[in-house]
Amino acid sequence: MGTLAATILFIAGLMATGIGVDRLYRRFAARNPQLGPFRRSDKCGCCSKGSGCADDTCG
Repeated sequence: MGTLAATILFIAGLMATGIGVDRLYRRFAARNPQLGPFRRSDKCGCCSKGSGCADDTCG
């Protein structure tokens, strides 16, 4: 039972860490626009890797 609880806490902590890093990245990108564009996560992905975008934004 202790292993199950430890596993659940570990996975929840890992997810919380991922969310925290994403928020820090978004905040940093918003405050430093001169360093390049922020990659939007709601689009198709990186077009240089051949993700198969349906958008014409991959140019």
